[in-house]
Amino acid sequence: MNSPSLWAPLGRSFRAVRDYPRRSPLTLAYVCLLLVSHAWVGHGLSSDRAADVLGHLSTNLDNLHDHPLSALLGSVLFFDGTLTDVTSVEFGGTLITLGLGVCCFLAWAERRWGKRCAVAVFLGGHVVATLLTAVVITVALRHGWYPAALRHALDYGVSYGAQTVLALGTLALPRRGRLPWAAFVLAWPLGGVEWNGPLPDFITTGHLVAAALGFGLLGVPAFRRQRVRATGPSPAASDSEPHREPAAEPTSPPAGTKTPSSVSEY
Repeated sequence: MNSPSLWAPLGRSFRAVRDYPRRSPLTLAYVCLLLVSHAWVGHGLSSDRAADVLGHLSTNLDNLHDHPLSALLGSVLFFDGTLTDVTSVEFGGTLITLGLGVCCFLAWAERRWGKRCAVAVFLGGHVVATLLTAVVITVALRHGWYPAALRHALDYGVSYGAQTVLALGTLALPRRGRLPWAAFVLAWPLGGVEWNGPLPDFITTGHLVAAALGFGLLGVPAFRRQRVRATGPSPAASDSEPHREPAAEPTSPPAGTKTPSSVSEY
């Protein structure tokens, strides 16, 4: 067995972890913020106070009508999941959204296209998926497919933005792995789906909408190009310039040397 082939993946993983703060600083800061906010509402506040904070930042219909900006931006500062109950379904969702979506694929987007584009994709997916899901909820309430209590249900977290970058992250995979990955991105929200008439529950709907947004970005030419950093002329460009030696000054022949009156060119 070839030992270098065994150590190569470990070496790449070590370099990825080592270079993570340098190559994805914004994602790292965001992950730290999410962990701090999760600990704050879970352990730093009383149960009632935590419920009040999360209830105010929830992106339900009532909050989107009363204070849409603080609800949309505030809800993305927390993640809805668990880090301790490793045998629960919620922990699996945390691994997918926080682990894969934010820690891995948001960091990849930051490295590939830069901070501004990564924020635009993540936050745009969160906002647009939330607003489109609110439209679906409004229509479903009118037809009696969703319960009326859904107007003020608790709904917060990073999962819509994470789902968008998970779908866009299809570009990060080799071609043979893209179709299975796309199937996984669409399938995992359906694991605990509850149907309400012709529609799945609003959380599943939101994740499918966010995935559709991410897959839609795959067709945008700008997202199929990697960011080019301006670092000055490259060595290859310098080598491509012809090298000109300084012209030699004419010298007088030594005394007594005969000078031909003409030179023939062959």
